[in-house]
Amino acid sequence: MAIQVIMPKQGLQMTEGTILQWFKKEGDQVKEGDPLFEMETDKLTIEIYSPGSGTMLKLLRQEGDTVPITELVAVLGEPGEDIGALISGMEPEKAIAPSPNQGARVFATPRARMRAGEKSLDLAMVSGSGPEGLIIERDIVSVRSSAGATPLAKKQAAKEGLDLSLVSGTGPRGKIYTRDLALEPASAEDRRIPLKGMRKIIAERMRSSLDTAAQAVHHITVDMSETVRIRNVFKRDNLKLSFNTIILKAVASALEEKPGINSRMDDGAIVIIGRVHIGVAVAVQDGLLVPVLKDANRKNLLQIESEVGALAAKVKSGTLSPEDMEGGTFTVSNLGMYGLDSFTAIINQPESGILAVGAVKETPVVVDGQVEVRPVCALTLTYDHRVIDGAPAAEFLQTIKLILENPYRLM
Repeated sequence: MAIQVIMPKQGLQMTEGTILQWFKKEGDQVKEGDPLFEMETDKLTIEIYSPGSGTMLKLLRQEGDTVPITELVAVLGEPGEDIGALISGMEPEKAIAPSPNQGARVFATPRARMRAGEKSLDLAMVSGSGPEGLIIERDIVSVRSSAGATPLAKKQAAKEGLDLSLVSGTGPRGKIYTRDLALEPASAEDRRIPLKGMRKIIAERMRSSLDTAAQAVHHITVDMSETVRIRNVFKRDNLKLSFNTIILKAVASALEEKPGINSRMDDGAIVIIGRVHIGVAVAVQDGLLVPVLKDANRKNLLQIESEVGALAAKVKSGTLSPEDMEGGTFTVSNLGMYGLDSFTAIINQPESGILAVGAVKETPVVVDGQVEVRPVCALTLTYDHRVIDGAPAAEFLQTIKLILENPYRLM
């Protein structure tokens, strides 16, 4: 009996995914639990495993296809098994575009043929600009073939929406490597990048967040002198401790003191969430990932430093799991490393608040009537005014400020 392979949710709140790579081809033997294909969701890239054993009878969707999670993408079964009724109407139409000279005799100059050989270029794919369509040397020089690209370069180019025919390869006989994609100068022409995968979902969710929540903003500046001092104490003891870790701990403590901020709107009711799970926004090449620091209020500074480091390593290696990004109750987005003084973030629903953290900068401030230079950090709270009123939001920011200016409370 044929086994249908349907793209699963894998525990994520998603409606579709993009097939990046098939690990099996038609006719291959498959065992239950074997990786079948790699899929890109709005959050991350994961492998999808086989629900059963058998022969791969049919692949209904190809690499690069974006399909709903409920759609049939492949069929496993026994060789010779009739699956016609099962896949009826499921296979997409395929069209083959004719080459410029398909089916016709190709006329080219000797130098053009030599250049085409150097570039492993099929002359039938080239339009000639010479008399009566004669292919001349400049026609070959103007064509940059993608046939010589490495699989990794092709995959990277597809993700970035790059046309490999416009890229010059630095490898043997013009072979294109991933390094060549970064070296390609900006084109004078417009480049169209399809809105799909993670970028598409981010666009939809950010627009939905602004349309749904009554988003209001509060801003406060913090004197980080004592936080810097605490950090230096750890550093002298050869203990790594980032500003972000101290800020995360301060936010977790403030959420514990002001539980009304740790809340969400749920079916006409406001839910005060009992546990503090802080999402840590991390920029990636194609968008944004938000791994979650679970029970942040119950962890000490060194535990937070270690756990956030482990999550960051997973983001970098592409091994972040769906469970690593579930259950957030509040998010912190820190762009201080980019030198931003301050910025405003959009709420990561269904949460009701997000804290945007700017850079820690040496700034002139007035202290007891005297101007001093102190390390200052700007914090911006975006909150859902349907759930949180202005005064409690201000008190929450004041609490974070008090903790960061007196970080010994975190010891």
